[in-house]
Amino acid sequence: MISYNKYVLSNGLRLLHHYNATTQMVALNLRYDVGGRDESPERTGLAHLFEHLMFGGSLNAPDFDGALQAAGGSSNAWTSNDCTNFYEVLPAHNIETAFWLESDRYVNLCLDEQSVATQKSVVIEEFKQRYLNRPYGDVSHLMRSLAYKSHPYRWPVIGVKPEHIAEASMQEIHDFYNTHYSIDRMVLCVSGNVTFQRAIELTEKWFGDLAPRASHKRNLPSEPEQLEPRVLKVHSDVPEDMIVRIYHMCGANDPDFVASDLVSDVLANGPSARFHRNVLMTTDLFTDLDAVILGSDDPGLLYVTARLADGVDADEALDVIDGEINKLLREGVSERELRRYANQHVSRELYENILYDVVAEKLCKYELLGDASRINTENDEYQSVTVEQFNQVARKIFRPENCSTLYYGPRW
Repeated sequence: MISYNKYVLSNGLRLLHHYNATTQMVALNLRYDVGGRDESPERTGLAHLFEHLMFGGSLNAPDFDGALQAAGGSSNAWTSNDCTNFYEVLPAHNIETAFWLESDRYVNLCLDEQSVATQKSVVIEEFKQRYLNRPYGDVSHLMRSLAYKSHPYRWPVIGVKPEHIAEASMQEIHDFYNTHYSIDRMVLCVSGNVTFQRAIELTEKWFGDLAPRASHKRNLPSEPEQLEPRVLKVHSDVPEDMIVRIYHMCGANDPDFVASDLVSDVLANGPSARFHRNVLMTTDLFTDLDAVILGSDDPGLLYVTARLADGVDADEALDVIDGEINKLLREGVSERELRRYANQHVSRELYENILYDVVAEKLCKYELLGDASRINTENDEYQSVTVEQFNQVARKIFRPENCSTLYYGPRW
């Protein structure tokens, strides 16, 4: 069990605390309730841009990383379609440095034209290197736009195109910051060798008098149920042809989410999984075959990616993939097979939870999902999935009308 404490400031900031006496370090994890889904279709990529802008310096700390490194610390961040996560790891006796830095960039973030222009250039270059000038780089764009027609998950975190970042005005950037980067949309976790009382004192000192910014309630369009198969063929000069089968599934708070995750594991998690054992090891059709889920807050996707060996007929490859999926639907999963993958998940989680910084991130994750205590119940959720629930969820996901197929490569 992960023991933790919770304290809510009068301005709405939620503090979570986990004490770990086995380390002399501490992790400060901040998760803002803003991601790619909070952007408009005409101006995407702003959440990711702000991940970069947050390291561009503030009034009293023009060199964020330099000040943190001087205290023996390090930092990083990431952005998803659902949230933006920042974290620092440093010696416990220097924890106040991290509080000061986070507080100052919340209040006094440098958003002048030079700083914005610099980070725009960095993000646009990242866009080009990772998505435009890299083999298969645009597959995520194509997948999302094929599967989603209404929900903002239809674009990836990087955005639809570099021009959305390049053309963003200073007013748009300030408005996005003032709307979404608000103290009451933040979850802060302190994990490591720091007492709960000390964490409260520092949180009140550095964040207690900060007022929330503009009130914002998320009101996103729901994605209509997909009622017929979709197909997209894209020619691209890449080394191997790729086929992606994309299926809608539930979101992270749905009772069937855990079973959906186990469906992808049974198909493709490791050498004993069905795709590896029954397809990759018995045919020469594929150079790679995988199945994963997007663990998104709102209803997400399970997708199967297949890279075809030279000369392989696409229809034959799809027949084999669909045959393996249909076998799972027809025969179902065995109790032994289901328990194997549930146990694998539990083992992995127990190992990860030894790490104080991982605990900090997970507590923030579950708090934003609605209940931090899920860090202690998630393993039970995996262990309690029944064969009947698994089979029912698999049948719900792998319906022909719920499937979109992307053909991507030199032959199309």
